[in-house]
Amino acid sequence: MAKRSTLFIRIVEAKNLPIKDITGSSDPYCIVRIDNEAIIRTATIWKTLSPFWGEEYNVHLPPSFHTVSLHVMDEDSLSRDDVIGKVSISKEALTSKPQGLDGWMNLTEIDPDEEVQGEIHLQISLLGDGDVPHKLCCRVLEARDLAKKDRNGASDPFVRVRYNGKSHESAVVKKSCYPRWNESFEFELDDTLADSLLCVEVWDWDLVSRNDFLGKVLFNINRLQSAQQEEGWFRLGPDKPKHSQHEGTLGSLRLQLRLRDETVLPSSHYQPLTELLSQSVGTHLNGNWPDLIMLIDETTTSENRQEVANNLVKLFLGQGLIKEFLDVLFKLELEKTTEPNTLFRSNSLASKSMESFLKVAGMQYLHRLLGPTINRIFEEKKYVELDPNKVELKDAGCTGLHRLHTEADVIQQSSSLLQSYLSELLAAILQSASYCPLLLCQALQQLYYRVQACFPDPEYRKVKFIAVTSFLCLRFISPAIMSPKLFHLREKHADARTSRTLLLLAKAVQTIGNLDTLVCCSKEPWMIPLQPAIQQGISQLKDFITRLVSCHDSEDLCLQTRMSLQCGTMEKEGFLFLHKTKDKCIPMTSPFKKYYVTLSKDTLSYSRTQHSKKTSFISLPKIRAVEKVEEKCFGSPNVMQIISSEDSGQQETLYLDCKSVNELNQWLSALRKACSHNTNTMSSYHPGIYKADRWSCCHQKEKTDPGCDKTRHGVTLQEWYDPLDPDLEAQLIYRHLSSVQHAMRDKYYELIKQEHADEADSDKDHKMVDGVTRLFTILQDLHEAHAAVEEKERLKNKNVFLELQT
Repeated sequence: MAKRSTLFIRIVEAKNLPIKDITGSSDPYCIVRIDNEAIIRTATIWKTLSPFWGEEYNVHLPPSFHTVSLHVMDEDSLSRDDVIGKVSISKEALTSKPQGLDGWMNLTEIDPDEEVQGEIHLQISLLGDGDVPHKLCCRVLEARDLAKKDRNGASDPFVRVRYNGKSHESAVVKKSCYPRWNESFEFELDDTLADSLLCVEVWDWDLVSRNDFLGKVLFNINRLQSAQQEEGWFRLGPDKPKHSQHEGTLGSLRLQLRLRDETVLPSSHYQPLTELLSQSVGTHLNGNWPDLIMLIDETTTSENRQEVANNLVKLFLGQGLIKEFLDVLFKLELEKTTEPNTLFRSNSLASKSMESFLKVAGMQYLHRLLGPTINRIFEEKKYVELDPNKVELKDAGCTGLHRLHTEADVIQQSSSLLQSYLSELLAAILQSASYCPLLLCQALQQLYYRVQACFPDPEYRKVKFIAVTSFLCLRFISPAIMSPKLFHLREKHADARTSRTLLLLAKAVQTIGNLDTLVCCSKEPWMIPLQPAIQQGISQLKDFITRLVSCHDSEDLCLQTRMSLQCGTMEKEGFLFLHKTKDKCIPMTSPFKKYYVTLSKDTLSYSRTQHSKKTSFISLPKIRAVEKVEEKCFGSPNVMQIISSEDSGQQETLYLDCKSVNELNQWLSALRKACSHNTNTMSSYHPGIYKADRWSCCHQKEKTDPGCDKTRHGVTLQEWYDPLDPDLEAQLIYRHLSSVQHAMRDKYYELIKQEHADEADSDKDHKMVDGVTRLFTILQDLHEAHAAVEEKERLKNKNVFLELQT
């Protein structure tokens, strides 16, 4: 059994942001923090006070997290980035809205006294003769992950303990966010103050300016008297918030957030549900009525259709039945469609499932297909415009030494450039038939022939091609061209000029995908210069589809493809800067060297170039921790460390320097997920480095010291290359089916009533009754299993409370 929290974040847009630059505008971006740890950075949108991002993320979190905050920043190339404001949402606020938060939220000022983080290790006890305590003892042991208040990337923390009007202060620990004090402070207990408070505050000492507040913990002495002693790590809280003079003037942020807490039971609990769903697509292939999939299709609402489609696609991928599942949906969609021109154009479960399947099974194919053309457009930054109403001659430059471009010149040059990009892309599409994933080919193949059988008349000869292009071009290739960052093709959004070029190219691809130039050119006549290229593209695309659906590969290769998807393609690669250390001291100059790093299913390997032989390996089962490194250690905020153990037992650390916080967290996520089943993991680590005979974080001199901060295995980002998790997908499907159980029952009775009129289909009726009855029984069994787990957890928490009381 495992507990998992997943947070869906969609950063949509902002409005009415304040001006931060002398140009009268700002260059805003967002940083997402989980308990003050930065995990996501959006793209910068240049020169605007109303930016649109439209970026989506799924973050897997430990159930113990407290707060999600989004900081809106203004990027400056010459000085430090300016802080515009923030939105903070507590875990309690997210939990209270299971349907999610969706709307505009005002940005608030960032108060340094509220921006606290970290924990402090305390032991508080009551001392006295017999049963009557007369002294209060507070032992301050250590703290971890304190906020960095000084320019050197650390703080100089000390502790102030206050009780009954008296206070004591600890020694100052210089340059550390992981200080160790091990000091005790005693106070005379005042019996008259039944509800008196012990306050433990942490401060950053400053020689010249005033001390900075780092956080505090409050203890009710009256409650403590029943326990006599309390020891543990306590989360530091903020001071009382001050009234903001900028309230309502910093703009607002439009967000969508949804937190899902899941208790995932052992696999045996989900096996009946998985088997029943697998049988439902299997019986369909044998000519029987599709029962459960039909009911799911009929009762899934538009609000959660995409999520349900994602879960079903991953579950059937894991079972090796994705083709069969998609074929059931194709058939159901065709049975409901009377007008072929609208086929697969709605946001049905079939359309959403095929969309999800393309991203899971075809993302590497998409990168290979579009990468060269997209990179060329970004690098060339040519001015391209076909619409005469939008031509800006000042942006077009000159044709010669003294002659400015005319409008006709701009359109002529733009047409030539777009035709060049389009020709390059179409040539790449034609060549891609040889490397298109087999499972993708087979899914498109069965779609093609299913539609051909449904619309065999000569007047509908284009429909089977349009069915394929409606997914491949309109829902996959074209959106990726318009927004390369959202499909991981580029690290940043395009600027305004490049974005317009991408939009025009995407329009051309959409027109080719519709297999009709007349409709586009009648609505947007300025597209006419591209008509010959589009017409040729339609012919080439038809040839490509014909080749794609004619593949007849062996069953062995098919099984191999299934198995690779079933296990997940946990492969990540790219250039990083590395530094490897055993007992060597870190040199004063930059110790990092550029390597090409590859993460496969079993190893992390690296070499000096992409295609050279991998000479260095780390076996994934030997990795004990994957964590961030403090910025002050190497002067970079994006360094991570991989701590592994050799066969001899000796510990080894590999440092990786990434170019951005997004790249850093993508590698952290990939490695943590790849090592999720490792048994010999560390519970604590050093976020600093061992230099000058001591750890830079906590100043401990023993190199083998176990660590001053807890490891953070739980925070990971969901990516398209994540390995499949059958139990989690089954749990998510169970939760959805439970929420629509009554609707499914009503729909089931409605279908039965319709079928009773046809006595010849009694066998079909019997099979549906059997399948649906089993489904409701399985859902009830899972409900009872979850209830038992919750009751066990409740009793456990109750026993812990009683132990504290006694």
